[in-house]
Amino acid sequence: MKTQEEKAKRREESRDFFCVASDAFRIFARRSSAVLGSAWAFGVAILIIVIWGLTGPAFHYSNTWQLIINTGTTIVTFLMVFLIQNTQNRDAKAAHLKLDEIIRALEGARNELIDLEKLADEDLTTLEKQFERVRKKAERNGNNPAGMRRADRTESASKGKGT
Repeated sequence: MKTQEEKAKRREESRDFFCVASDAFRIFARRSSAVLGSAWAFGVAILIIVIWGLTGPAFHYSNTWQLIINTGTTIVTFLMVFLIQNTQNRDAKAAHLKLDEIIRALEGARNELIDLEKLADEDLTTLEKQFERVRKKAERNGNNPAGMRRADRTESASKGKGT
């Protein structure tokens, strides 16, 4: 137990400023996205807009009055882009790692599909065409849901929606 604690302490001491700042931002972004993505945050945003709108007559709908909401929303949007991008990047990376583990663990799965997101666009297009051929072959052989072709499934789904 002590050796693990000592290793953790040494690892913590050896971390540079960038790692510490990155971890702090990750924690901040995750917590912020949980709070700011809630119904309460949306309600507060609506309330701010309503209050701003109601103060319009008192300020004679002046340029300054308009500038307040424009500046505020621009700043909030600018900062939210970074928070959202950070959380989406982490979520995508986690999903890719989980899928990579499934591919690695399944016997008969093509292990070259691990880290697929790192391939060039041309390589991805080639793989996409391979999977399209596999799907078409499955349709010809009857190995698909309900034995239907993709066009037939699309047509029956649209009929079910009343279109």
